Amino acid sequence: MLGKFFQKPDKEQGERVPPGQHLAKGFPVLTYGATPQVSIEEWEFRVWGLVKPAVFSWSDFMALPQHEFTADFHCVTRWSKLDVKWTGIKVTDFMNLLEVEPEAVHVMEHCYGGYTTNIAMEDFVREENFFAFQLFGEPLPAEHGGPMRLVVPHLYAWKSSKWINGLEFLNQEELGFWERNGYHHRGEPWAEERYSGAFGF
Repeated sequence: MLGKFFQKPDKEQGERVPPGQHLAKGFPVLTYGATPQVSIEEWEFRVWGLVKPAVFSWSDFMALPQHEFTADFHCVTRWSKLDVKWTGIKVTDFMNLLEVEPEAVHVMEHCYGGYTTNIAMEDFVREENFFAFQLFGEPLPAEHGGPMRLVVPHLYAWKSSKWINGLEFLNQEELGFWERNGYHHRGEPWAEERYSGAFGF
Protein backbone atom coordinates (compact mmCIF):
# COMPACT_ATOMS: atom_id res chain seq x y z
CA MET A 1 0.00 0.00 0.00
CA LEU A 2 2.83 2.39 0.87
CA GLY A 3 4.63 1.90 -2.42
CA LYS A 4 1.54 2.02 -4.63
CA PHE A 5 -0.19 5.11 -3.27
CA PHE A 6 2.25 6.71 -0.83
CA GLN A 7 5.98 7.15 -0.40
CA LYS A 8 8.35 8.21 2.32
CA PRO A 9 9.68 11.75 1.92
CA ASP A 10 13.30 12.07 0.84
CA LYS A 11 15.84 13.97 2.91
CA GLU A 12 15.08 17.35 1.33
CA GLN A 13 11.32 16.88 1.65
CA GLY A 14 11.53 15.59 5.20
CA GLU A 15 11.72 19.05 6.74
CA ARG A 16 8.37 19.91 5.13
CA VAL A 17 6.50 16.75 6.14
CA PRO A 18 5.08 16.61 9.68
CA PRO A 19 5.67 13.58 11.93
CA GLY A 20 3.74 10.45 11.03
CA GLN A 21 2.96 11.57 7.47
CA HIS A 22 3.71 9.97 4.10
CA LEU A 23 3.61 11.65 0.70
CA ALA A 24 0.63 10.90 -1.53
CA LYS A 25 1.45 10.09 -5.15
CA GLY A 26 -1.89 11.52 -6.27
CA PHE A 27 -4.38 13.75 -4.49
CA PRO A 28 -6.62 11.43 -2.41
CA VAL A 29 -10.28 12.28 -1.87
CA LEU A 30 -11.71 11.64 1.58
CA THR A 31 -15.31 12.66 2.21
CA TYR A 32 -17.87 11.79 4.84
CA GLY A 33 -21.29 11.49 3.19
CA ALA A 34 -22.43 12.49 -0.28
CA THR A 35 -20.56 15.04 -2.39
CA PRO A 36 -22.67 18.19 -2.83
CA GLN A 37 -23.15 19.38 -6.41
CA VAL A 38 -23.49 23.17 -6.34
CA SER A 39 -23.33 25.45 -9.37
CA ILE A 40 -21.73 28.86 -9.17
CA GLU A 41 -25.11 30.36 -10.12
CA GLU A 42 -26.80 28.95 -7.01
CA TRP A 43 -23.80 29.19 -4.69
CA GLU A 44 -24.01 31.76 -1.92
CA PHE A 45 -22.02 32.56 1.19
CA ARG A 46 -23.53 33.84 4.46
CA VAL A 47 -21.99 35.36 7.58
CA TRP A 48 -23.81 35.64 10.90
CA GLY A 49 -23.33 35.61 14.64
CA LEU A 50 -21.06 38.34 16.05
CA VAL A 51 -20.86 40.14 12.71
CA LYS A 52 -23.15 42.30 10.64
CA PRO A 53 -25.19 39.65 8.76
CA ALA A 54 -24.56 39.51 5.04
CA VAL A 55 -24.98 37.24 2.02
CA PHE A 56 -22.39 37.16 -0.78
CA SER A 57 -22.77 35.81 -4.30
CA TRP A 58 -20.15 34.13 -6.47
CA SER A 59 -19.66 37.39 -8.34
CA ASP A 60 -19.06 39.21 -5.05
CA PHE A 61 -16.17 36.88 -4.31
CA MET A 62 -14.81 37.06 -7.86
CA ALA A 63 -14.65 40.86 -7.56
CA LEU A 64 -12.05 40.51 -4.80
CA PRO A 65 -8.32 40.30 -5.61
CA GLN A 66 -7.33 36.85 -6.87
CA HIS A 67 -3.98 35.24 -6.15
CA GLU A 68 -2.00 32.12 -6.99
CA PHE A 69 -1.06 30.05 -3.95
CA THR A 70 1.33 27.13 -3.55
CA ALA A 71 0.89 25.33 -0.25
CA ASP A 72 1.59 21.95 1.33
CA PHE A 73 -1.48 19.97 2.33
CA HIS A 74 -1.57 17.63 5.34
CA CYS A 75 -4.42 15.20 6.01
CA VAL A 76 -4.99 13.82 9.49
CA THR A 77 -5.20 10.33 7.94
CA ARG A 78 -1.38 10.48 7.62
CA TRP A 79 -0.80 11.61 4.06
CA SER A 80 0.61 14.88 2.77
CA LYS A 81 0.85 16.45 -0.67
CA LEU A 82 3.51 19.08 -1.28
CA ASP A 83 3.31 22.15 -3.53
CA VAL A 84 -0.41 22.07 -4.26
CA LYS A 85 -1.23 24.95 -6.60
CA TRP A 86 -4.45 26.86 -6.04
CA THR A 87 -6.12 30.04 -7.21
CA GLY A 88 -8.18 31.88 -4.66
CA ILE A 89 -9.01 34.86 -2.50
CA LYS A 90 -7.21 35.71 0.72
CA VAL A 91 -9.25 35.32 3.88
CA THR A 92 -7.88 38.69 4.99
CA ASP A 93 -9.26 40.40 1.87
CA PHE A 94 -12.70 38.91 2.49
CA MET A 95 -12.60 39.87 6.14
CA ASN A 96 -12.15 43.50 5.11
CA LEU A 97 -15.75 43.39 3.84
CA LEU A 98 -17.13 42.38 7.23
CA GLU A 99 -18.05 44.24 10.37
CA VAL A 100 -17.01 41.74 13.03
CA GLU A 101 -17.64 42.47 16.68
CA PRO A 102 -14.55 42.50 18.91
CA GLU A 103 -16.04 39.73 21.11
CA ALA A 104 -15.72 37.24 18.23
CA VAL A 105 -12.84 34.89 19.07
CA HIS A 106 -13.93 31.74 17.25
CA VAL A 107 -15.42 30.89 13.87
CA MET A 108 -17.61 27.98 12.83
CA GLU A 109 -17.17 27.05 9.18
CA HIS A 110 -20.43 25.89 7.56
CA CYS A 111 -20.68 23.96 4.31
CA TYR A 112 -23.11 22.60 1.78
CA GLY A 113 -24.00 19.09 2.94
CA GLY A 114 -24.12 20.14 6.60
CA TYR A 115 -20.44 19.75 7.50
CA THR A 116 -19.01 22.09 10.13
CA THR A 117 -15.60 22.65 11.68
CA ASN A 118 -14.42 25.16 14.25
CA ILE A 119 -11.35 27.39 14.11
CA ALA A 120 -9.98 30.05 16.42
CA MET A 121 -10.04 33.56 14.99
CA GLU A 122 -6.25 33.83 15.29
CA ASP A 123 -5.85 30.71 13.15
CA PHE A 124 -8.49 31.85 10.66
CA VAL A 125 -7.26 35.35 9.81
CA ARG A 126 -3.67 34.43 8.95
CA GLU A 127 -2.31 35.96 5.77
CA GLU A 128 -1.63 32.59 4.10
CA ASN A 129 -5.23 31.32 4.38
CA PHE A 130 -7.51 31.56 1.35
CA PHE A 131 -10.77 30.56 -0.30
CA ALA A 132 -9.84 28.38 -3.30
CA PHE A 133 -11.85 28.06 -6.51
CA GLN A 134 -9.18 26.58 -8.79
CA LEU A 135 -6.84 23.62 -8.36
CA PHE A 136 -3.79 23.32 -10.65
CA GLY A 137 -5.31 25.92 -12.98
CA GLU A 138 -8.69 24.21 -13.39
CA PRO A 139 -12.04 24.89 -11.70
CA LEU A 140 -12.03 23.20 -8.31
CA PRO A 141 -13.70 19.76 -8.75
CA ALA A 142 -16.65 18.94 -6.53
CA GLU A 143 -14.79 16.00 -4.97
CA HIS A 144 -12.09 18.42 -3.78
CA GLY A 145 -14.60 20.92 -2.43
CA GLY A 146 -15.74 22.86 -5.48
CA PRO A 147 -16.97 25.26 -6.37
CA MET A 148 -15.13 26.79 -3.39
CA ARG A 149 -13.32 25.58 -0.31
CA LEU A 150 -11.29 27.12 2.46
CA VAL A 151 -7.57 26.28 2.66
CA VAL A 152 -5.77 26.65 6.00
CA PRO A 153 -2.28 25.29 5.25
CA HIS A 154 -0.91 25.33 8.80
CA LEU A 155 -3.62 22.99 10.19
CA TYR A 156 -4.73 19.47 9.24
CA ALA A 157 -6.93 19.48 6.16
CA TRP A 158 -10.24 18.81 7.91
CA LYS A 159 -10.05 22.48 8.98
CA SER A 160 -9.94 23.43 5.26
CA SER A 161 -13.65 23.00 4.68
CA LYS A 162 -14.84 21.71 1.34
CA TRP A 163 -18.04 23.24 -0.17
CA ILE A 164 -17.88 26.13 2.26
CA ASN A 165 -20.88 28.44 2.26
CA GLY A 166 -20.84 30.34 5.53
CA LEU A 167 -19.08 31.58 8.63
CA GLU A 168 -20.60 31.93 12.08
CA PHE A 169 -18.68 34.24 14.40
CA LEU A 170 -18.72 33.19 18.07
CA ASN A 171 -17.60 34.52 21.45
CA GLN A 172 -16.40 31.09 22.58
CA GLU A 173 -15.27 27.78 21.13
CA GLU A 174 -17.96 25.47 19.83
CA LEU A 175 -17.10 22.14 18.25
CA GLY A 176 -17.73 21.13 14.65
CA PHE A 177 -18.53 17.70 13.22
CA TRP A 178 -15.19 15.91 13.54
CA GLU A 179 -14.30 17.71 16.75
CA ARG A 180 -17.48 16.34 18.35
CA ASN A 181 -16.47 12.90 17.11
CA GLY A 182 -13.02 12.68 18.66
CA TYR A 183 -10.75 14.89 16.56
CA HIS A 184 -8.52 17.50 18.16
CA HIS A 185 -10.05 20.94 18.63
CA ARG A 186 -7.20 22.69 16.75
CA GLY A 187 -5.36 20.17 14.56
CA GLU A 188 -1.76 21.37 14.25
CA PRO A 189 0.21 18.83 12.15
CA TRP A 190 3.69 19.42 13.59
CA ALA A 191 2.35 18.73 17.08
CA GLU A 192 0.34 15.72 15.75
CA GLU A 193 -2.88 17.17 17.16
CA ARG A 194 -4.96 14.43 15.57
CA TYR A 195 -7.37 13.35 18.28
CA SER A 196 -8.84 14.69 21.49
CA GLY A 197 -7.49 13.31 24.75
CA ALA A 198 -11.06 13.32 26.02
CA PHE A 199 -11.74 10.36 23.71
CA GLY A 200 -8.87 8.27 24.99
CA PHE A 201 -6.49 8.71 22.07
